[in-house]
Amino acid sequence: MKIFPLTLIPANTRIDFMRMRHIWVALFVLLSIASVAVVGLKGFNFALDFTGGTAVNVRFEQAVSVDDVRERLETAGIANAQVQTFGSGTDLLIRVRGEEDQTNVDGNAELAASVLSAASTPENPGRILSTESIGSQVSGDLRKNAIYAAIFVLVGFLLYISVRFEWKFAVVASLTTLFDVMVVAALFSLTGREFDLTVLAGLLSVMGFSINDTIVVFDRVRENFRVLRADPLEVFNRSINQTLSRTIITSLVFFLSVLALFLYGGGSLEGLALTQMLGALVGTLSSIFIACPLLTYGALKVTKQDLLPKARDEEALARRP
Repeated sequence: MKIFPLTLIPANTRIDFMRMRHIWVALFVLLSIASVAVVGLKGFNFALDFTGGTAVNVRFEQAVSVDDVRERLETAGIANAQVQTFGSGTDLLIRVRGEEDQTNVDGNAELAASVLSAASTPENPGRILSTESIGSQVSGDLRKNAIYAAIFVLVGFLLYISVRFEWKFAVVASLTTLFDVMVVAALFSLTGREFDLTVLAGLLSVMGFSINDTIVVFDRVRENFRVLRADPLEVFNRSINQTLSRTIITSLVFFLSVLALFLYGGGSLEGLALTQMLGALVGTLSSIFIACPLLTYGALKVTKQDLLPKARDEEALARRP
């Protein structure tokens, strides 16, 4: 018995993805350059996690609206505040990026008092439960650790795929994964959305999702190269079509799950969910339209000989078409 979601895409599709491979690769190059340019020129709107500042936990007598508190803070001149619910509806976590004169204890205490005064109203006063400060040294270490984490993941992918498949697959998989991350990061930079630790976690998860999608396609490519008597373009086309249903269904289920997190997870998880939704979309497109086409160019061009089992002797290799 067939179940509808598992047969969303027919197993015998014959879409010619490789016919427009030059266009896909050209778009890949242009988007990669544009993404690097956007991030390099505009930068990120780093949140308190990376810039340092003060987090103030405020409890009100009655339930309070996050939007109302945010408007009152902006009216009072505290425009860089991030407001989110914390625990019950009467508790709010207000995070404000620190300025140069707010890096000491007195400066942070004064900032916390200003936040409380702006957020409170005569009808619904608040009181400070706790304050937490993040210094510039800590935030600087976080930025460095974020870069190290991304490099570690990329190098790990490169080594794993080189052992599991072949170095050409490893290079292409790393390029497409880096492309997915850069496009998502560029969208955050372009829109000016806050870049915090949850967004960083989302980008790292995008790398994992992207590499998993690409490996599934590459595994089918390797199998088809060994059993089919066809030219490489036909092998790539068949491989993409054969994994198309799995790719789309997996991405769709993942997207819907993260969409629920985005809609109902609260402000603290919004950045994580949005990053993963964008990553799922970009990663799916890159695994379908970019990964295999890159394996047809220059030094990255894959042949049947590249994918034969290494234990085969030279005579068996020569008999292969």
